[in-house]
Amino acid sequence: MSTQAERRANGIDVMNTLTGGGGSAEAAASMERRHGDLGTFAVDHVLGNLWSRPQLSRRDRSMIVVTFLATIGASDELTTHVVGAVNHGLSRDEIREIVNQVAGYGGFPMAMHATRMVDKAFCRIDGVARLPDREPGPAVDDDDRHVAATDVLGTLFAGRTSSDPAEARAGVVDSLGGVGEMAFDWGFGELWARPELSRRDRSMVTVAILAILRCTDELAIHVPGALNHGCSREEIEEIMVQLTVYGGFPRAVEGMRGARAAFAKIDARAAKV
Repeated sequence: MSTQAERRANGIDVMNTLTGGGGSAEAAASMERRHGDLGTFAVDHVLGNLWSRPQLSRRDRSMIVVTFLATIGASDELTTHVVGAVNHGLSRDEIREIVNQVAGYGGFPMAMHATRMVDKAFCRIDGVARLPDREPGPAVDDDDRHVAATDVLGTLFAGRTSSDPAEARAGVVDSLGGVGEMAFDWGFGELWARPELSRRDRSMVTVAILAILRCTDELAIHVPGALNHGCSREEIEEIMVQLTVYGGFPRAVEGMRGARAAFAKIDARAAKV
C-alpha cells in the first residue's frame, strides 16, 4: 500500500526519467492545471503507481507502451513516448523494429502511421526538420527465409516443430493455406528472424499487440512462446497490468485471462508427464 504523497514522488521521478530531466513538482502541477482530475490521475496513478511497479524495468515498460500506442495509432502520445523510450535505454533500431513487428501483427497501415510519428520524435530529439534517408531492407531468397523461419519456430515452440524447412512450411500451409504461406515466408522467415530485437523482446512486443487487439486465440500461442523465449510469467502478466491504462480494463481483463489460461494449459500438460 502507498500514500498519495509517495505516489506523487514516484510520479515525478518517472517524469524525470521519461523526459530526461523535466520532472518536478511544478511540472506535475502544470499537468493538473491543463487536465484537471485527469492530470492528477496521470501523475499519481499512471506514473506514480503503474510505471513505478518493479515487475518490469522502465526500459521494458517503454517498449510495451510504444507497442500499444503504435498499434492503436495514438499519434501525440506515441511521439512523446518514443522520446521517453530513448531516455529509458531503447535504441533507435529497437524502436523502429517495434514498428516493424506492428506491421506483422497490427497491420501495415498502423505501422506506416507509427513510423512517421517515430521519425517526428527523432527529429525533435535531433533538432532537425528531416532525418537522413535510410537504407533498404535486405533481399532474402526463399531458401534462406525458410531456414530462418524453421529456426524461429523451433525456439518459439521449444523444438516441437519439424527441423526440416520443407516439412515445417508444409505444416503451417496445410493449417492456414495462403495465410500460412505469408506467415511462414515473411512473418517468421524475415520479420521474426531480424536481429534488431531479441526474441525475448519480440515476444513481449507480440504479446502486447495481441492483448491490445483482443486476439485471445493468438495469445494462447504466443504466451507459451514468450516463456520459451525467456520471459517470466510475472513479466507477461505485467504487460496486462500496463494495458489497464493504455488499452482500458476490459482489454486488460481479457488479456490476463488469456495469459492465465495459457499458463494453466502448460501446467496441466506438465502434470501429465
